[in-house]
Amino acid sequence: MELHDVWFVLIAVLWIGYFFLEGFDFGVGILTKLLARDRTEKRVLINTIGPVWDGNEVWLLTAGGATFAAFPEWYATLFSGFYLPLLIILVCLIVRGVAFEYRAKRPEENWQRNWEHALFWTSLIPAFLWGVAFGNIVRGVKIDKNFEYVGNFWDLLNPYALLGGLVTLTLFTFHGAVFAALKTVGDIRTRARALALKLGLVTAVAALGFLIWTQANHGDGWSLAAMLVAVLALVAAIGANQIGREGWAFAFSGVTIIAAVAMLFLTLFPNVMPSTLNPAWSLTVTNASSSPYTLKIMTWCAGIATPLVLLYQSWTYWVFRKRIGTQHIAEPAH
Repeated sequence: MELHDVWFVLIAVLWIGYFFLEGFDFGVGILTKLLARDRTEKRVLINTIGPVWDGNEVWLLTAGGATFAAFPEWYATLFSGFYLPLLIILVCLIVRGVAFEYRAKRPEENWQRNWEHALFWTSLIPAFLWGVAFGNIVRGVKIDKNFEYVGNFWDLLNPYALLGGLVTLTLFTFHGAVFAALKTVGDIRTRARALALKLGLVTAVAALGFLIWTQANHGDGWSLAAMLVAVLALVAAIGANQIGREGWAFAFSGVTIIAAVAMLFLTLFPNVMPSTLNPAWSLTVTNASSSPYTLKIMTWCAGIATPLVLLYQSWTYWVFRKRIGTQHIAEPAH
């Protein structure tokens, strides 16, 4: 296996890690409107991800940086062609981070309500747009002979990509509901499980349609295996949630995300961005990669730094592993 193939796999792993972690993160943000009945319950939900949300976003920064260094042609075409949706995602992530920190800084009702609205929408919009973006990457976009994107924003809003956005939105919200049930106690835990069942059924319908469409147009034997794992894991997650095994439900919903994203990368390889104008103009792991020396240096750096990051983040989740409920929420200091 060549180094550019290795880095394609590593970038796929980074995106899988990001969607696994930020998936329930986005889902909990969406649930502050769908699940929480009052401000105290919203604080419970926010506190379940409060210690970890910023660490989850590190996976996105690493995935973007690795793409820039390992596949500069891919990075350039992707970020220029998808400029507007990626800019919207970036603005949402910035506002979302501010909302976490500023929501409780002042006691006024309007102040807190506006930041709660911001938290909801800046969780929902990226959850949808990531699916649209990856749907277009797998489907292919208008790339010319100079490896430049020559389409427009509206070309990205095709039925396949929009279905992909619906899948990531519902899957992340389901993932978040299962996580909320795992991390809370009392009535909110019971309602999270009930909502997770409904979300799981909606997700199953949307995901099955999207994965079958993907397999029919781009798949092979490996992607079919990944699709089957994703479908079976989603069914298992719904079943585990129904019998109150939140830990298993969360693990299986995570496997669903892992297998589904792996399937997308399996259907993509050896391309990184297919061209719908001419297959010969597609960006591949070969023509989009950096020099072998650059990839070699990156491999050494990743081999040293990655285990340290994984250990630290695992330690963070272990420290904040306990469940919380409304009884753990202190009165506002204002």
